[in-house]
Amino acid sequence: MVIPADIEAQILRYYHAERWTIGTIAQQLHIHHSVVRRVLGQAGLPKIGSPARASRIDPYLPFIHQTLETFPSLTASRLYAMVCERGYRGSPDHFRHIIACHRPRAKVEAYLRLRTLPGEQAQVDWGHFGHLEIGRARRPLMAFVMVLSYSRQIFLRFYPDARMENFLRGHVGAFSAWGGVPRVLLYDNLKSAVLERRGDAIRFHPTLLGFAGHYRYEPRPVAIARGNEKGRVERAIRYVRDSFFAARRFTDLADLNTQADAWCNGPAADRRCPEESLRSVREVFAEEAKRLLALPDNPAPLLEQVAVRVGKTPYVRFDLNDYSVPHDHVRRGLTILADPQEVRIVDGSAVIALHPRCYDKGAQIEEPGHVQALVDQKRSARKHRATDRLVRAAPASQTLLMRAAERGENLGAITATLLRLLDRYGAGELQASICEALTRNVPHPNAVRLALDRRREERGAAPPVAAGLPAHVQARDRPVKPHALETYDQIKDCSDDNN
Repeated sequence: MVIPADIEAQILRYYHAERWTIGTIAQQLHIHHSVVRRVLGQAGLPKIGSPARASRIDPYLPFIHQTLETFPSLTASRLYAMVCERGYRGSPDHFRHIIACHRPRAKVEAYLRLRTLPGEQAQVDWGHFGHLEIGRARRPLMAFVMVLSYSRQIFLRFYPDARMENFLRGHVGAFSAWGGVPRVLLYDNLKSAVLERRGDAIRFHPTLLGFAGHYRYEPRPVAIARGNEKGRVERAIRYVRDSFFAARRFTDLADLNTQADAWCNGPAADRRCPEESLRSVREVFAEEAKRLLALPDNPAPLLEQVAVRVGKTPYVRFDLNDYSVPHDHVRRGLTILADPQEVRIVDGSAVIALHPRCYDKGAQIEEPGHVQALVDQKRSARKHRATDRLVRAAPASQTLLMRAAERGENLGAITATLLRLLDRYGAGELQASICEALTRNVPHPNAVRLALDRRREERGAAPPVAAGLPAHVQARDRPVKPHALETYDQIKDCSDDNN
């Protein structure tokens, strides 16, 4: 609160010239007594009046000052117990009030403005932007941010986690977008960069050191609890939150990254550059790009490599999901090599399975040939295979089968009937009809069929017609791998030579 100049003048005149007390001044000027004390303290003039009375705590003040200088955060209750052991007999409330006046205040630190040369330095950090719901999985939405310290050019890329592989993929994306590599990269003390730190001794992550050697830059961590040393990337993350991510709508991670690239090359590049106030970031970056180190001839391989063990079933678990393998590789150790799009499962140097990567949770990603080979080998597996398909499509069917088994029904016939109904009506209608049959305590396919017909009639839909196609007709719809067109060119060349 700012005190008017005339009020300050009256306070000083009444106190020093008229010898009024603080309480009298506050009462007559209709202000609080703390305001009067603050004005008198800011004036720096000696107080007029009787000297302060001696206090019980005065003999203990040297000890208190010495203790607080050594332990600034020591609580008042603990300090009170220490002075009581030395003879102090004052009340704890009065002691706590006095200690608040004698506790040393934190020193305010001044900072120098850090300046860098063009192409010399970039700063790197992660930013957390909530979570992504992918199927049944809830994954963290992490933003990799790298900003050039001179031009403030920003690179932004979102990932579903902050693993080392995605951390390095963000580096490669930034280097490719900028067409070069800064000479120094500043890191916070995150585990992807620094494994251990004792004093000035730093143990870098060996994967990061190998990556830095491949791209010929120097990794440099900032001091502990010194966020000001990488203030450019901290401000860039705040700028991303306020100017890009706020109220942003996106369909999936790929759509979000497409929008992030357009934003980095558009509004973020058109803002004013702090180092060159008369020019934009885009203009300054055009000059800084010439000072960056050249990219290596070959990009660094960035595959996630995980050793896995196949159990009794022909599946391996990777990143919350199960991927199929040939059934003759059960009970063996394999290796998974994964990138953001594909999951390769290798046995030694041979690739035995290739799957699209899934970011769901608890999903089964299967190659039809793997499962069909096992079904052909073990005929008993067909029944379980049909049951698994039925339970995944309509979870309530598992309860229906259990209650039918209690009544001694033929589970094979029930499963076959429900599968035909699944093919005709779909998973959603079958699930709702099974729940209705269970509610009526009739765990039988006929009750499910009646419920399906009733729901169809309520919608006014026509009865579904089952189209049973022969095996040779169904085989026509199988995907065919196209042949290379170069072979036709060779045939044409041979024909021309013969003519």
